[in-house]
Formats: sequence, C-alpha cells, structure tokens
Amino acid sequence: MDLDIATAAPPDRVAALFDRTVPVGVQFGVVAVVLDGYPYQVATFRREGPYLDGRRPAYVEQGTALDDVRRRDFTVNALLYDPFTGEIIDHVGGRADLAGRCIRTVGPAAERFAEDRLRLLRAVRLAAELQFTVEPDTRAALADLAPTITGVSAERIRDELVRLLVAPDGADGVLLMASTGLLGAVLPEVAALSSRPPPHADGPALDALDHACRVLRSLGPQGPVLAVAAILCGIPDAAAAGRVCRRLRFPTAERREIVILVGEFQRLSGGAHLSAADARRVQRQGVAAGLLELLRADLEATGSDPAAYLRDVRLLAAAAMAASEPDRLITGDDLIAMGYVPGPAFSVMLRAIEEAQVRGEVASTESARAWIHDHFPAGTARPPVEPA
Repeated sequence: MDLDIATAAPPDRVAALFDRTVPVGVQFGVVAVVLDGYPYQVATFRREGPYLDGRRPAYVEQGTALDDVRRRDFTVNALLYDPFTGEIIDHVGGRADLAGRCIRTVGPAAERFAEDRLRLLRAVRLAAELQFTVEPDTRAALADLAPTITGVSAERIRDELVRLLVAPDGADGVLLMASTGLLGAVLPEVAALSSRPPPHADGPALDALDHACRVLRSLGPQGPVLAVAAILCGIPDAAAAGRVCRRLRFPTAERREIVILVGEFQRLSGGAHLSAADARRVQRQGVAAGLLELLRADLEATGSDPAAYLRDVRLLAAAAMAASEPDRLITGDDLIAMGYVPGPAFSVMLRAIEEAQVRGEVASTESARAWIHDHFPAGTARPPVEPA
C-alpha cells in the first residue's frame, strides 16, 4: 500500500520540527524528513493552478485538506487517515468506490485526465491491480482522450504499462485498453492483432489479441520481461518486438531478452517438438525457463494438455544444459588462414558454424571449412545486426 504523508504545516515548520530534513521540493510544499536513515516525504496541503502542459500545474500554493484531496486523481486514492484519532476522512466518496470496487476520478474525468494524461493509463492499471471496474463516466472520458496519451514520455508510459501487465488482471487491462483506444495509441502493433485470426484455429480465442491475453492470463504471476514478451508474441516477428521495446525505452538487457523470447516462441510454438539443436540454442541464450513458461501458457490458452509436450521440452533442455560444449571445429585463426579478413563478421561465422555443428551438419574441421566456404563466400560475412 502506498501512503502519502500530508500536513497543514508549511515546509519551514516541518523542517523546524525534525533534526534532519531535505528540501526535495519546497516549491511544491514537499520536505523529506530523515528518520533512522530513511527519508519520508511530507507534503503540505496544497491547491494547484491550471495544468498548461498536461503534466504539471502552473503554480502550487498552500491550501486545506479539502483542497488537497480535490486535486487527487481517483477517489480511492483520495482518502485521508488521521493517525491520532484513527479517523478515515472521505470528502469524495472513496470509501463507497472501494466497496463498489470501481475506479472513478475525483471530479470531472476529462479535467483530471487533461491535467496529467498518464492518468488515462493509470486508471486501467489500477483497475487491473485491484481487480476493479472503471466507472462509466470515467471510462467514457478515457476513450475520448485516449489519443492524447502519446504526449506522455515513453519512460512514464513504459513504467505504467509494465505494472499493468504484471497485475492480477493484466490481461483484462489489455482488453480494456483495446476497447477504449488506449492500446492503439500505446501499442498499435498489439492492437492490430484484433484483426488477425488466432494462431490456433481449433482454440477458443476469438482473434490473435484475445489469444495473447489468454497466454498472459495463463502465465499467472510473472516478472516484467515475461509479461511483455507474452503480449508481444503475436506480432509479426521479433524485430517488431525490438522496435516496440526501443520506442518505450526498455533497458538494453530487458529488450534483448524480450526479443529472444518472442523470436524463440514464434519459432517453436504451435505444438512442434524441440530438437536437440533447438534445446541447445535456447539454453545457450539463457531464456529456457521463460520460454518453457510461454509455451506452457500458449498450450493452456488453447485448452490443450501440455504435459507430454512439456516433458519432452524439459528433458531436452536439461540434456542441453548438462551436455558439454563440443570441441570447436573452426577458430578465428582458421578463418584468417582461409583468407577471411578479421573483424566483427567473424562472430557471425563462428556462431553459424557452431549451430551447424549442433545440428549435425558438420563433424570435422574439413567439413566445417567447406561449410564456411559454401555459406560465407569471401566478402559476404556481415556483423550481427540487433533487431531494430
């Protein structure tokens, strides 16, 4: 549970009451009080001027508790608790909305969303986390203003989206985003799945978007990387997943793992059994556990019994993990001796011949050299290109 500490005392009075404070946002009435080495942000009750940029108020000034509550986003976030009396102070109907399990803005929804457009996505995220519904007027305003979410920074959108996807009702949150237009604004590649048939014609999904949501729901509690990969698995290819992650400014390590998971899922889903080479490749990339979960969720989403298939997958993955790496048939020195110019392309060639060795296509240095000559005529090797 997130708690805001608020007081009628102005910042200078708060600072005078404690031995150690830090003026983290005095212009907004916020002082950090440091107790036992931990900073607690204390905000003075305030009223705000108009929001001119869809992000911050033009001015902030000291106000009353009622003023402070009226500037909040949703009623369930606008309850006050008096620690001295134990009283819960409700000026905006938050307790009734908690009881009714609904998300409603404080005051006119269009005004609240216009003040900070990220609230559009936050409304859906809160509904997914709390397993609430969005009140009709709030939902209508959300749909009307959905296109304005693009004015929010990619990082803020990413953080809200990830929290939504890992929420208990993350899949329903995605469907709510789709029905209100938010998904088309934030993830048009995923929204487009609603016009594509599901990947398994004999499954229960209505379309490819519905199937992706079923996969996400079947995963159960999961981390951000797996949740994002699940919702991106239905888009055309791993390169498209990479572009989505770049646009939303995912950290490089997370982006690469998501792209690998999406690529391997698209290569191996649909009931085909893994080969030994597949298992070795997946294990070497470090995504075996996540991929197994995605494949299990995919089968569960279709109503299939995954037991036998997953048993084969686990056995192959375990065998690949336990097996020692085969002796390298070709080295960089060998490539130089064969007339290739040293450079980044060497890693492409060496990885390719390793894959061919795992598949059983080559078994000796002589056959490996011949394979290299056939697949990489002099001057054609290229350095690896990361998906856009």
